[in-house]
Amino acid sequence: MKDPLLREESPAEYFKDLVEGALARQRLRAGDLTAYYLVNLLLQFIRLDSTRFADSSEPLVFRLARALESGGSEQRARLRSVGDFSLFMSGFFADSFNRKIVDVDYYVSMGEYAYGSLSRRDEDAFSEVFRELARKFVGFVDVLSDISERTGGAQRSDILRLYEKWLRTGSSRDGQKLVEHGIVPNQSIGKKFIQ
Repeated sequence: MKDPLLREESPAEYFKDLVEGALARQRLRAGDLTAYYLVNLLLQFIRLDSTRFADSSEPLVFRLARALESGGSEQRARLRSVGDFSLFMSGFFADSFNRKIVDVDYYVSMGEYAYGSLSRRDEDAFSEVFRELARKFVGFVDVLSDISERTGGAQRSDILRLYEKWLRTGSSRDGQKLVEHGIVPNQSIGKKFIQ
């Protein structure tokens, strides 16, 4: 008799199930290629030998500037690295930005800009994927946050931090979580009160 608690599946199959489930729970429509891209993004971050994010200790704005100053395939690789790193960090580690010099909105803007820059290359087979990632960046952050919580990667954040995160990103997922806690998000406050 097989143990029902043990499943035999590849990491790609595991992440595919997680991404599909999170997209459904977040009610976010994503193209098949974009969902596939998210699965591969998660696979990149579980590989211990991945050198794609080796320069992650350098400030993101410098990495983005260097990407924009380069050209050709190097520029594409650097922009993709900035976008992917921003998306992953925003989805899995947004709570760790609390009381840091930069917060989740910084990563969101860097990721949106990097993917937006990549989307303007019509000759690129992934230009539509990058366009969708840029346009729905916060929604995809919500998808990764959902996966992080379900896989035990995220700590339960306090309500004030959740509200602050919602103010910074406008995340519908965070707004819904606030409503579930009995708090009605107030968009009229805006970002001007966040320091």
